[in-house]
Amino acid sequence: MVSPRTAAFWLWLIWFSTWWLAAFWAARAVARPRLSLGVLHRAFASAGFALLFLVHFGATVGGPISRRLTEPLYTETPVVGWILVGLTTAGFGFCWWARLHLGRLWSGATTVKADHKVIDTGPYRLVRHPIYTGVIAAGALTAAIEANAAAIVGAGLIGLGFWLTARSEERFLRQELGAEAYDAYARRTPMLIPGLR
Repeated sequence: MVSPRTAAFWLWLIWFSTWWLAAFWAARAVARPRLSLGVLHRAFASAGFALLFLVHFGATVGGPISRRLTEPLYTETPVVGWILVGLTTAGFGFCWWARLHLGRLWSGATTVKADHKVIDTGPYRLVRHPIYTGVIAAGALTAAIEANAAAIVGAGLIGLGFWLTARSEERFLRQELGAEAYDAYARRTPMLIPGLR
């Protein structure tokens, strides 16, 4: 029988694969920030993803340090594990809702597309960065399923990486879409956590 850990791992693989396959359905960018802007942010998130799933690569990583990092800190019941898998799925669902709502305005990097404007409907009515919110939530929930130090640190790095990306993206969007329009949106909509301004 499939465990919650294995199910969460496959959820991430499915989400990642479908997410990048859908990248072909995007409009051409007309403006993008300097290349170095997202390098550090992506490094944090990438390290976080690796740590989140370190236990799944234990056979190849090996060594006493990785064993200590991947030792379970607690044991959840199967029911709790499957509830966490369900909530992780909801996090990915929130990502996909935002992605589909953006349509061809979506991009894998910070860009401005032709006819780009501030989107403040659908999931963007709840938070300014619902895709990042969904990924951060899925990371935190997966860390709870994995229940080890590496996964918890990994989820923290994912959160930090996407928070930094959101901040730099907002500076760029203010400049490209107009500070007045973007600031008005920011005043009425939380950045990452619904209800928290």
